[in-house]
Amino acid sequence: MKFDDLDQRMRIFETASDYSVLPGVYMVARIDGRSFTRLTKEVHKFEAPFDIRFRDMMVETVKHLMNCGFTVIYGYTESDEISLLFSQHENAFSRKLRKYNSVLAGEASAKFSLLINDVATFDCRISQLPSRKDVVDYFQWRNQDALRNSLNAYCYWKLRENGKTARQATKIMLGMTVSDKNELLFQYGINFNEVPAWQKRGIGFYWQEYEKKGLNPKTGEKTVAVRRKIFVDEELPVRESYGFLIEKILESDALKVSM
Repeated sequence: MKFDDLDQRMRIFETASDYSVLPGVYMVARIDGRSFTRLTKEVHKFEAPFDIRFRDMMVETVKHLMNCGFTVIYGYTESDEISLLFSQHENAFSRKLRKYNSVLAGEASAKFSLLINDVATFDCRISQLPSRKDVVDYFQWRNQDALRNSLNAYCYWKLRENGKTARQATKIMLGMTVSDKNELLFQYGINFNEVPAWQKRGIGFYWQEYEKKGLNPKTGEKTVAVRRKIFVDEELPVRESYGFLIEKILESDALKVSM
């Protein structure tokens, strides 16, 4: 069989599940670390419940993903997960899901592995969201998940520090309300309201424009160029204010798309 004929025949099997996201549908990628509990608690023994070194590695990974060839307008990370909101005019790989999932998981895995100097892997899935409200709700969901996980982590590791086994700590926390958990931490001298915001709400990433002054080498005239950089927000607002932030980012993207 000629190569061209063989190539055409075999590619059918490769693209049998080649689904593409419809135009106008919002895309959000969620990228999760695989077996990161073992990697960060057993192999590298990062500080629990939160470690600044691990936070900084996740921050650098998000920044890398926002600069690796896709039009990402907002990034978010909490714990070992990353969420990326794409522009509505994003059309890389003709919006094929398998390409986004494989490329983003690969890019995240490669970057984090270099940072930690060990093998680290991520998986990826794409949420297809039909409206702005769904996008806002998605990030509110992850933001609230960060708060819940943070409170649980502080309680669990404080119990472990005080001699409880993993099973005992889990059993103690079973059925406890939010108020109960706050009271538990207060008994150990921790006011959860005073915990750093990034540990409770996660970290946001969005683009900001700035002016860069320069000099025309030919004429000697001063020049001003508009550049943009990623702003890392470790003090994300909460509840409705956080929703307004996401809506503002969506509105800014919509204006650029319509221009």
